[in-house]
Amino acid sequence: MKRNIVIATLTAAALATGGTVAAFAAGDGEATATQRQTNTSAQAAADRDDAADDRDDDATDDRTAVRGADVTAAEAITAALKHTPGTALSADLDDDGATAWKVSVVKGDGTEYDVRISPDSGKVLGAQRDTDDDNDGDDRAELAAVKGAKTDAREAALAAAHKGTVTEVSIDDDNGTVAWSAETVKGNGHGEWNVALDTGKVTQDRDDDGDDA
Repeated sequence: MKRNIVIATLTAAALATGGTVAAFAAGDGEATATQRQTNTSAQAAADRDDAADDRDDDATDDRTAVRGADVTAAEAITAALKHTPGTALSADLDDDGATAWKVSVVKGDGTEYDVRISPDSGKVLGAQRDTDDDNDGDDRAELAAVKGAKTDAREAALAAAHKGTVTEVSIDDDNGTVAWSAETVKGNGHGEWNVALDTGKVTQDRDDDGDDA
């Protein structure tokens, strides 16, 4: 009889201990999941901060570049196409030690050229053929989207100019919608805009949190 009581007591103790261990294990699992969620949220916040810092740095560079620029993006595109006839895919006020507008133009035979335009005089500083084959597929897709569009790069730059000084305009596929993408600076603000290929309507980029209105 005593032996049965001892066995019953040991069994109950084992069950109680096992339940405690299980409870600890469950609690540990919940804590680990919470920690993972916290780490993920912290990383996402850090990524957003890094992206914001990058945009601020880009905006500062753009404001520095436009201070001495008398030639607008639309004028740079016009000058580039006069020198190298074709379809303009982008224009960028490039600051790499020798500030200039860099206009990407695809000629009728499919060859692509980077035409550099002086931001002071609008004169052509040079044109270099782009021999990088890595982006051929992308370039063809962009060219196909632009061809037949009612709004070209120059017109997109003119439309975006109502929001500030345009520092860049390019074709972009944002969330499945192909549109012109334009960046502007105005005072201390920085804006990113989408210009519709068919209507030329300007809307703020949904990913942008700039200060332009």
